[in-house]
Amino acid sequence: MYDTILVPTDGSDGMARVAEHAIHLARLSEATLHVLHVVDTSAVPLDAHSQSVQEGVEEAGRTSVAEIHDRAADVGIYAITAVQYGTPHQEILAYADENDVDLVVLGTHGRTGLPHVLLGSVAERVVQHSDVPVLTVRTSPPE
Repeated sequence: MYDTILVPTDGSDGMARVAEHAIHLARLSEATLHVLHVVDTSAVPLDAHSQSVQEGVEEAGRTSVAEIHDRAADVGIYAITAVQYGTPHQEILAYADENDVDLVVLGTHGRTGLPHVLLGSVAERVVQHSDVPVLTVRTSPPE
């Protein structure tokens, strides 16, 4: 059903749940798994301090995609990793388009109310604008 599955990661603790779903679907479909981390450059002007912060975030992103890659490889799933800079939802959508992705498996924190309004929602924007199906997985179980 799916040949190419994309799982964007923000490196949060709950991403293990999301990765588990993506890996399971890739295994069932015999699909290639793409693991993407986007370093958000949209919120902070670039100066010496923010450059240092972005490098740290990039390194954490590389670690996150490598962990998911290794989990996929452990069960025989071919995985491709990428770390990109930009606005997360835009980069996710562009990556999906450029790589002929059939399904995006995306984590959501399940924020509502003021935190949702203040922080926005990458997942919501991807769902609204994606040309392919998007499976959202809560990064933590509902309380």
